[in-house]
Amino acid sequence: MKRIVSICMMLCLCLGIYAQKSYQLASPNGEIKVSVSVSDKIYYDIAYGQETLLENGTMQLQVGNQWLGANPKVSKASTQSVDENIRPVIPFKFSNIRNHYNQLLLKFNGNYSVEFRAFDDGVAYRFITNKKGEMEVMDELLQVNFPADYQMHLQRSGNFGTNYEMFYEHPKYSEWKGKEGVTVLPMLIEAKNNYKILISESAVSDYPHMFLKPSEKGITSTFPKCPTEFSISGDRSLKFDKVADYIAKTSGKRSLPWRYFVITKEDGQLIENTMTARLAEPNQIKDTSWIKPGLTTWEWWNGATPYGTDVDFVSGCNTATYKYYIDFAAKNGVQYILLDEGWAETVFDPFIPNKDLDLHELIRYGKEKNVGIILWLTWLCVENHFDVFAKYAEWGVEGIKIDFMDRSDQWMVDYYERVAAEAAKHHLFVDFHGSFKPAGLEYKYPNVLSYEGVRGAEQHGGCTPDNSVFYPFMRNAVGPMDYTPGIILSYQPEFYLSKQYNGGGIGTRAYQMALFILFETGLQMLCDNPTLYYREADCTQFMAGVPIPTDETISLAAKVGEYAIVAKRKGDKWYIGGMTNNKEKERVFELPLDFLPEGSTWKMVSYEDGVNAYKQAMHYVKREQQVKKGQTIQVKLARNGGFAAVLTAE
Repeated sequence: MKRIVSICMMLCLCLGIYAQKSYQLASPNGEIKVSVSVSDKIYYDIAYGQETLLENGTMQLQVGNQWLGANPKVSKASTQSVDENIRPVIPFKFSNIRNHYNQLLLKFNGNYSVEFRAFDDGVAYRFITNKKGEMEVMDELLQVNFPADYQMHLQRSGNFGTNYEMFYEHPKYSEWKGKEGVTVLPMLIEAKNNYKILISESAVSDYPHMFLKPSEKGITSTFPKCPTEFSISGDRSLKFDKVADYIAKTSGKRSLPWRYFVITKEDGQLIENTMTARLAEPNQIKDTSWIKPGLTTWEWWNGATPYGTDVDFVSGCNTATYKYYIDFAAKNGVQYILLDEGWAETVFDPFIPNKDLDLHELIRYGKEKNVGIILWLTWLCVENHFDVFAKYAEWGVEGIKIDFMDRSDQWMVDYYERVAAEAAKHHLFVDFHGSFKPAGLEYKYPNVLSYEGVRGAEQHGGCTPDNSVFYPFMRNAVGPMDYTPGIILSYQPEFYLSKQYNGGGIGTRAYQMALFILFETGLQMLCDNPTLYYREADCTQFMAGVPIPTDETISLAAKVGEYAIVAKRKGDKWYIGGMTNNKEKERVFELPLDFLPEGSTWKMVSYEDGVNAYKQAMHYVKREQQVKKGQTIQVKLARNGGFAAVLTAE
């Protein structure tokens, strides 16, 4: 009897092995490999060279009471290679992106597929469903294990209601396992042998954003349920009275969002990566000629209080003050001014300015000076007055800043897309504030110029270079970012003392200038007071002269959480921006100018940390020199410091 049982067990084992199907997918250069096996679930390992970095990953999708990916049966497997060029309407990193990948498509019984793509810098996968009518997605599982106790860089929220503005945390995986709350994307992992893994998503449409939490040996996904009934909560938001038992009710025939892993050997490759763009849905706007990215003033941060000798009016959210901002913008080549909270009589009505403000006169005056008007609104006000886009277009408004969404469930994701589509119909651009991170909508609707979803300069002393130096490798690595740089009064952290009307920032003057080059966005902001900008005209003209966006991005020196130095090109000009954290009194870099074309001599004008910048953060020096390809320049960064330069061919 024992022998019979043993034989049966051996037969079952052999049948199990026979039933398992394995597939191999490699990146075009052969360095990144995905090993997929299909048995009781769909499993995958991801390796770089000989190192397995993520192991025993699996994915499932619960549609109704059916788990797609449980006991899967492959009906067809196919592969293809794609090598194409993408030319995004708004080139946040590159005006020409090479999209080169190898693909594995597995079709399963049950009318669904899983598509894998392997790039030279990462791996992505998604579910594709082919079901009739609508489907209710109850849950989606992404789960992957770590072969070691990896170093994590992440943001945690107590719940799904978040504006993504938390400080970064840097626990080991074993430390993160005991933490409560949910972790937002993107997440950055330092794996074995200094490999970096950036996890995020793209092509998120009619579906909630994904969050992560620790599993027994790695990470697993979690999603907000879809709200179905609401009631008022304060003057700018809603609370949930009822949520569904599903995360999304959506078309049964569709592609779900991409889940991606950018995998790099060099930290600078994180800065240069374009994975969100390569996986995004295609542009839906036929005529994009009206979309004009650029620079805007921002009066909220400085309290709308210009106080120079030429100010003979009471400052505030009034006609005279905003005309002053328009004049400043016109003199400095700034394309827009932003009227933030306070321009309207209440946050409930988008059509009635406060009693001190003549909006139509400001729009007329702005057009006379070639300066456009952007208006701030709460998302709830927009939702309650969706005719605002048509009316603002009729008035001559150029764009809208929409604030306080602070959610990423399916309803809110749909709201972003409804806004983008309606705004595009009326030739208005959008800046989402109080928002989630970018996940591809900015390519589908390129009138979406930026998102906040970041702990930026509006946090005053709560915004530090120690935290912000992670942005080129994480938050800005997945899409455009409304950070609001341009602070004139600069402090080292131990000397920081600042409040609104006389606001300042932590980091040196050269650091603030460098952010205009380092941080990519479609709508950059000069957040400080025109009075200070007039006093510091040279620095102001440099910041206002950094083009938005640029055509090419090259990392020159990079270490996650320590420093980032990049070169960016717009047309025939190059710009160099560098930033560092608070750990070293000074960092010195020898940077080869190999990115410059052969044969030309270039004039480099640079703004550098002064010798005293490590304690007096406003100390900077301006230098001019001739440089050429093959030459090496020395760059010194004080603690919390920076370096900013423009190179022009002579």
